[in-house]
Amino acid sequence: MRKIILFLACVFSFNSQAQQRPKLVVGIVVDQMRMEYLYRFSDDFSTRGFKRLMDNGFTYHNMNYNYVPTFTAPGHASIYTGTTPAVHGILGNDWYVRPAGKSMYCTDDASVKTLVPGTEKEGAMSPKNLLSTTITDELRMSTNFKGKVIGVSIKDRGAILPAGHFANWAFWCTKSGDFISSSFYGDKMPGWVTQFNAEKNFMKYIDKGWSLLKPIDTYNESLPDNNPYEGSLDKDVPPVFPYDLKKIYNEKGMEVLKTTPFGNDFLAELAMRAIEKEELGKDNITDFLTFSFSSTDYVGHTYGPRSMEIQDTYLRLDLTIATFLDYLDKTVGKDNYLVFLTADHAVAENAIYLKDRKLSVDNIPAKEIFASLSKFSTDTFGVNLVLNYSNFNVFLDREVIKQKGLELTKVKQSFKDFLMGQVYVKRVYTQEDILAGSAQDYYLNFIFKGYDSKQSGDLVILEGPGYLESYGIGTGTTHGTPNSYDTNVPLLFYGWHVPQGESNKKEYITEIAPTLSKMLKITTPNGTESQVLEELFVKK
Repeated sequence: MRKIILFLACVFSFNSQAQQRPKLVVGIVVDQMRMEYLYRFSDDFSTRGFKRLMDNGFTYHNMNYNYVPTFTAPGHASIYTGTTPAVHGILGNDWYVRPAGKSMYCTDDASVKTLVPGTEKEGAMSPKNLLSTTITDELRMSTNFKGKVIGVSIKDRGAILPAGHFANWAFWCTKSGDFISSSFYGDKMPGWVTQFNAEKNFMKYIDKGWSLLKPIDTYNESLPDNNPYEGSLDKDVPPVFPYDLKKIYNEKGMEVLKTTPFGNDFLAELAMRAIEKEELGKDNITDFLTFSFSSTDYVGHTYGPRSMEIQDTYLRLDLTIATFLDYLDKTVGKDNYLVFLTADHAVAENAIYLKDRKLSVDNIPAKEIFASLSKFSTDTFGVNLVLNYSNFNVFLDREVIKQKGLELTKVKQSFKDFLMGQVYVKRVYTQEDILAGSAQDYYLNFIFKGYDSKQSGDLVILEGPGYLESYGIGTGTTHGTPNSYDTNVPLLFYGWHVPQGESNKKEYITEIAPTLSKMLKITTPNGTESQVLEELFVKK
């Protein structure tokens, strides 16, 4: 009898401990998503996707990024580390490395190899350049590496950085449509991924083509089809529905799928396969799936935030999320999983669209900024002292400055004065300005949190609101600034132990990881300031 009582006590104790954590955490990042999309497209969403998350979970309407540049790689890194580029080291999608004299991609790692032959350049990736731990790292350690962590995304950086340093696997998509990984994670691709690649599941979307999901009059929140502010999938074909994806695929290959809503559906298929084959959420040891939708970013860059294409992409994403939530209900159980959904950055309006409506802004090609800096330098100092301009950072050639007997501080000030004379520039900060800091300067705070004195530039430019620094021909859009249109993103929590409600209080993206740590009762990532979203700890 004593043995039975002792056994039951142990079982009760184990189950009680297990209930302190969900069986599965799913982190969903939507690449380039405005909070405003959840309002503007709301009437056309289903009740089972975004509305299910908002109505039955907790919605943060005023979640913001607190650094620059607001790009994909630092966004994903900041969500999962609970800190900013100044600490976690991911300063952009790529950034200039002064000693090497060239740019480095955020997840490049020459010490690892692809696990899929023929994808050598696409597969030599790892989280090596991420300098702090992630919430996923801390979960792995807290479960003595028994809890699984899997990262999936179309983009390599969207899979690798959230999954962290200790992930079981991260999978990203190649130009040919195969999902791959690197030797950082293992010696051989899992058989289920190889099988998934062999099925060529993306072809059903290519064959079907891209037509509007709903009748065209549903899209009255968007500009007319084929407006002057949007680009196209094919320069020889106007951006008008329906799109013949098979024709473009035959000319350009599988890459076309990424710039359609169906890249998201394709990824969701892989995510559900990962849950099944890796048996995520099947026991009482918490697993974590990081899941980043990239196609929203590709569509947004190409067509812009006022296009029918972006609206159709979000209406379809709503259905994809609904299907995924239903799948979690069925496989993991309604009370056993925790989901959060956010974005790695938001997005600006097309500058020409604003200019045509009489706002005094413009499109500024990045190459013109570099050219003007180089000309100013040559005219002023007799030599081009500009090594690189990227991520709003100006890198000066300190060796040549020293050789010519020039004073670095005065040279910086000279460039600063020149830049302040440009109509698109709001402010310019030298390295000294940034490191000295000022509590009174709202924008300097953003720059300080995104600045690494060992890796960043000699000056950082802050462009005026509405100006768009572009790399294309002026159609579509981009992002990267500290302005609210780039920083305000959604944050939705849903599922295990999440109270129903909403908040309009200003919060910061760096609060997500420490909040998850406290919910899961594990150590916070080692770079975070550990501020949490207190509303989530109110008992139901």
